[in-house]
Amino acid sequence: MSMRNAPPEAVDRDGVLRSGDVASAWHVLRRGAELSPELTRGIWVTLALALGATVGRVAVPIAVQQIVDNGITADGGPDGGFVARAVAATAVALLVTGLCSTLMTARLFRSAESGLATLRTKAFRHVHDLPVLTQNTERRGALVSRVTNDVDQVSQFLIFGGLIAVVSVGQVAVATVVMYVYSWQLATVVWVCFLPLFLSLRYFQRRLSAAYATVRRQVGVLLSAISEPVVGASVVRAYAVEARTQERIDEAVAVHLEASTRAQGLTAFSFSLGGVSAGFANAGVIAVGVLLGVDGQLTSGTILAFAFLVTLFVGPIQMGTQVLTDAQNAFSGWRRVIGILDTPADVADPGEQGTPLPEGHLPVVFRGVTYAYPNGPTVLHEVDLEIAPTTRVAVVGETGSGKTTIAKLLTRLMDPVSGAVLLGGVDLRDVPFEDLRRHVLLVPQEGFLFDATLRDNLRYGRVDADDEQMLRAVAELDLSDWLATLPDGLDTRVGQRGESLSAGERQLVALVRAQLADPEVLVLDEATSAVDPALEMRISAALDRLTRGRTSITIAHRMSTAERADLVVVVDQGRVVQQGRHAGLVAEGGVYGRLHASWVAQHGQPA
Repeated sequence: MSMRNAPPEAVDRDGVLRSGDVASAWHVLRRGAELSPELTRGIWVTLALALGATVGRVAVPIAVQQIVDNGITADGGPDGGFVARAVAATAVALLVTGLCSTLMTARLFRSAESGLATLRTKAFRHVHDLPVLTQNTERRGALVSRVTNDVDQVSQFLIFGGLIAVVSVGQVAVATVVMYVYSWQLATVVWVCFLPLFLSLRYFQRRLSAAYATVRRQVGVLLSAISEPVVGASVVRAYAVEARTQERIDEAVAVHLEASTRAQGLTAFSFSLGGVSAGFANAGVIAVGVLLGVDGQLTSGTILAFAFLVTLFVGPIQMGTQVLTDAQNAFSGWRRVIGILDTPADVADPGEQGTPLPEGHLPVVFRGVTYAYPNGPTVLHEVDLEIAPTTRVAVVGETGSGKTTIAKLLTRLMDPVSGAVLLGGVDLRDVPFEDLRRHVLLVPQEGFLFDATLRDNLRYGRVDADDEQMLRAVAELDLSDWLATLPDGLDTRVGQRGESLSAGERQLVALVRAQLADPEVLVLDEATSAVDPALEMRISAALDRLTRGRTSITIAHRMSTAERADLVVVVDQGRVVQQGRHAGLVAEGGVYGRLHASWVAQHGQPA
């Protein structure tokens, strides 16, 4: 059974089965075991140890009954030897029980942590394979919450709640068997007292599951509400919207508090119901036990042993309400993680079954390419385009014309609805990701930098690059004097998102990173942010050197870029309407003529 094949009415807004559905719980367990096989590895050994740890718990009640009836109140008087042997046997049983419990706990801990490490790794990896639209529409805090916080909830339950659940179920079963051996009447009294609680478990399971599913969602919302203003602190201060931002955070905190309070209220009620049932059970055992004892149907040792057995029975039941709460919280988180993993990647890696790209300079061909976003309008209409090797191409058009979609298709962040994008005659859908990324590189407007040194950030272009290769790449782009101005050279820390550098310097780092990667085809989304004229000239010169001898496709936002290009591709309303060099297109007029005229009107001079 797959979540994507579940009936629509069983799927919630997170894309997973509704938490109240019984099939959902079993589905989570099955999918969890499939995704984390370590969880079930050696499970029978763990269960055997659990049985040993459970059976040993009834040693004390049995010893009490035997010592009282056959040792202290024996027919010939107290039998000290029997008492000593019974105590020794009980001590041995308790030692074995403790050893089994220790080994079981260790095995549960190892299997849980290993399995969840695998789950966390798979979830993090799959986030990068998600459809571009999913990544753009999903709150970043929610995605982070699923990979971190939600997995932590599963971890805590499997290690602690799972341990308690395994032992508790076994303890209740063993205690029940021994109670019925001693007195079916008293055992029935105990079960009758707990019957209302057992019958209500299904109801509480559904309510708790729904409540904790809401809590898990609100954790993601809360993380998003807090993280975004932290990342965008400068914007918050610049526009003096601290109060408004705080209101948004306060609202998220209040909603999370309300959801958590509602869930904890249900937990408290179910726990109190367990306590009431335990009170009735103890009172019933005492009352009925005394009557049966007076009637001679029970020995004093049996009645005393039964008191211990009721404690063994009641303890796990009361603890079970807390385990049920932890289970619903964990299952809600588990569903959300599985929901990420069961979200199909719209761009599949053919892997070893794919076709490697030929070496050397490769032509780029768009053949009848049409693209439409899911449930949205068509943004590219039967685009036909041929780009000769080592050609510098500028793609121009108004905002929303479809030029950025062309870049995403060429770098295979998306696949066309119909038609094909070919590189060197090979359909990109048939090219293994590793080979494609080696030949085609996207340099976005803002080259994202990680909170590390400049050296570490440059290595994202080539992971095995040494300092000599990095310095050579810097020199090839004529940026050695710029590097010399940085306080620690390659050891300079760039800060979170590269905020220790200016916007222009971050663009320079992205260009050096691309030079290190040395791709055959460069796809550049030209930066729109303004930089000082001197740095803009440096960026322009570095770009000229970077694109020399390579095929480059630039999503151009400036007419000056189109003027320097070997080929200008004009996109309008999802169609390629003009192609040619800058001068010829200006003379031709049309869409490009209007764009050029608008540029001249804004800047007061020709491009």
